[in-house]
Amino acid sequence: MKLHEYQAKDIFAEAGIPVPESRLASSVDEVMEAVEDIGYPAAIKAQVHVGGRGKAGGIKIATDEEEAREAAEDILGMDLKGYTVEEVLVEAGVDFENELYVGITMDRGEGKPVAMVSTEGGVNIEEVAEETPEAIAREHIDPAFGLHPYQARKVVFEAGIPDDVAMDVASFLSTLYDLYEENDASDIEINPVMITSDREIVAADAVMNIDDDALFRHPDLAEMEEDAYQNDLERKAGEYGFDYVRLSGNVGIIGNGAGLVMTTLDIVDHYGGEPANFLDIGGGAKAERVTNALDMVFSDENVDAVVFNIFGGITRGDEVAKGINEALEQFDEIPKKVVVRLAGTNAEEGMEILNTDLVEVEKTLEDAVQRAVQNAEEASQ
Repeated sequence: MKLHEYQAKDIFAEAGIPVPESRLASSVDEVMEAVEDIGYPAAIKAQVHVGGRGKAGGIKIATDEEEAREAAEDILGMDLKGYTVEEVLVEAGVDFENELYVGITMDRGEGKPVAMVSTEGGVNIEEVAEETPEAIAREHIDPAFGLHPYQARKVVFEAGIPDDVAMDVASFLSTLYDLYEENDASDIEINPVMITSDREIVAADAVMNIDDDALFRHPDLAEMEEDAYQNDLERKAGEYGFDYVRLSGNVGIIGNGAGLVMTTLDIVDHYGGEPANFLDIGGGAKAERVTNALDMVFSDENVDAVVFNIFGGITRGDEVAKGINEALEQFDEIPKKVVVRLAGTNAEEGMEILNTDLVEVEKTLEDAVQRAVQNAEEASQ
């Protein structure tokens, strides 16, 4: 479960991490009331689950009433990387001199959490990791013992954080790890941590994602789940129990297994298409589950065509095919062309069972993806 910035900042503030004064607003009038209370300059920030909000026009600084109103009118209702902005966080401006990055995530290669600190804050940390990996200091954490104070100090000094704020940043990092562990987070970060002209540090942003399977242990976080959904598609994914991520393309993708879906995304990109989503329906592919997946993808206005990539393992290919047929037969009209590729146990039997009046069938993943990309191009013309 992804928390919105304002939700994560509430948790940070309770833990003692300084955050700017802020208010949530869902209309231009509410924005104007908030900036009157908070004062100028103020940041008006779209509350959507995407990175790069600033570059996409989702964050603006207002220095007076006219700029605040203009920013509110521009951001509220805008389409930001496929998401409609329904709420903004109105936040007091911070007079800063430097921007840092601090975060905790899981290093799956090492099988341990890793603390990361960098002086390259305020920009996409993934780009920093790819282009200048030496700019990010890392320290792996033994989950049996947690983040030792000496480790927090070590990674902060290795990152080259200025001496006069280094201990404060180390304290930030320790608090973040405590929140990461206590809340069963999958990752948690502040980008940027701002160093003010008074040499204080402030969390100017907040990212906190929670392991869905651990929500039963955190009723307080579970209460935030409804507000954390960004749109009807995410809400449906939660109800159906799918791993779903909306992307910016127009080729809908459905698969049974995260690795299989990721492979399909890469091949769609390879053949010149743009994926519209990541949708893993998990083990099996019975009619009800397939119907729910199609309901989600068909209701996404960005999708122009769909590709199913299904591997028959424990569930046989012929059973999968029956599920797809039953699912599609429930629709009075198939709104978007669907291409199916089956592999694995009883795949050939499954391909023969598929109703070709409802779906297009391809034997290889490459052929299925190329057909779906072509269908999407034709539909968008």
